[in-house]
Amino acid sequence: MSVIVSRLALDHFRSWDHCIIDLSEGVTVIRGANGMGKTNLVEAIEVLSTGSSHRTSSSLPLVQRGYDSATVRANIVDTNATDGEAAGLQPRNIAESANTESAPESSESNSEEQNGKLNSNQDSLQNSPSDHDDAAQPDHNTQDRAPYTTIELTIRAHGANRARIDGGASMYMRDILGRIPSVSFTPEDQRLVSGDPATRRGFINQAGTLLIPGYDEVHQTCAKIAKQRAALLKQLGKSSVQDGRYDNRYGQSAPSDADAGQAAAMQPALSGLEIWTGQFIESGVELTRMRKRLIDQLAPLFSQNYDALSGSEQHASLAYLPSFDEVLEDGEPHQLISRRFQRIYPGEVARGQNLIGPHRDDMAMTLDGVPAKEFASNGEMWTMALALKMALAALVERATGNAPMVILDDVFAQLDETRRRQILEFAVRRDQVLITAAAAADVPDLSPYGTHARIVDIAALRRQSDDEQAGQLLTDETVARIKAARQQADAQGEASA
Repeated sequence: MSVIVSRLALDHFRSWDHCIIDLSEGVTVIRGANGMGKTNLVEAIEVLSTGSSHRTSSSLPLVQRGYDSATVRANIVDTNATDGEAAGLQPRNIAESANTESAPESSESNSEEQNGKLNSNQDSLQNSPSDHDDAAQPDHNTQDRAPYTTIELTIRAHGANRARIDGGASMYMRDILGRIPSVSFTPEDQRLVSGDPATRRGFINQAGTLLIPGYDEVHQTCAKIAKQRAALLKQLGKSSVQDGRYDNRYGQSAPSDADAGQAAAMQPALSGLEIWTGQFIESGVELTRMRKRLIDQLAPLFSQNYDALSGSEQHASLAYLPSFDEVLEDGEPHQLISRRFQRIYPGEVARGQNLIGPHRDDMAMTLDGVPAKEFASNGEMWTMALALKMALAALVERATGNAPMVILDDVFAQLDETRRRQILEFAVRRDQVLITAAAAADVPDLSPYGTHARIVDIAALRRQSDDEQAGQLLTDETVARIKAARQQADAQGEASA
């Protein structure tokens, strides 16, 4: 079973004012000069799939300059769905994880829900034929032969992102994540080995979002608590550090009588810190356990993939390095972590930072027990990065039953012939593949694999999109009906709350 993106529409996303592109099963190559927006198109799918982008850690760069928000919409089709089934609405079936919450029901009528979809009767985009004479294929529009669902994400430059399904009630972004499983291979993948821990945490978070129901909510909750706790540490640092004394509950001497007034003023902040620390430990332990389970599943696949790709006798391994390493020990970790916080309290106040926590997690990749970041060659790092992404794709398919879309973003210009062949052999076995390429020489020849690519000319797509108006996506009457239905649904939601 697989979920196919049959149509993608962008409004004010990155460099795109408006864009609609029809997609199909098989391999699609988006070709054109750099700076035309190829990567922005596949990045939009990545964000819709995982809630984040490998290119940025915030939403602000995703919104076109001069606008408050961007919108990404995609029609998704379950190729094995029977008539009447909705595509992409099945919960992820992950071992050892809870079921997802059901999607909120829309208050709109059936006709209004249909208007929330991207119009299926719109003209398809004209795409240039393949450079290979025998590569031309008819454009099989998947959404014309199977039921489809429209997933919509509104990305705000500032504030919370919101989502909708078929134009229904507004919901949290986390409620749609994982419905479009995808794995992206990018030129930056080598940094998964050679880069800083934040790069590897970004991979862990995207993988967790795809594989573990509730992961994104736990991650966001932990991040918010960490931010509140850091703010209190900075507040305490401005007062208690000046005096050189700390509260005795953290193992330091109590203030003298002369400092009683200052100590009393600090009590609310200290009490708040205790509360936030307890919550930080609780959410951090939960997140750490999720990450450990994830990497425990990825590790054997990673090692197998590296062995197959490299053909060498060196053994590659993957291990989780949690900041809350007490979770790896037997017994209850909460008290152990609490005692460690007490020991490091002076340093945290002095720096105004959380010195331990999931925001400092990392994962280690080694070759024969030696850190790959320090000793692996450039080629070995690329092979390890490919092995890791392939492991994620295999795990997503195994755990969810849905083959993920494979995105190859300008990778062929970075790889040697051997790795180009390896990644193609992996990709062509998937149901939907998107490839971006700047030059014709970077477009792979798929004929040895018994398939051909559909070519999309990014310059032609850009010209067409520049000529279109925002209102052409839906008729004015339909837009008015959707807005009225959304306002009614939101009002009902607020009233019930």
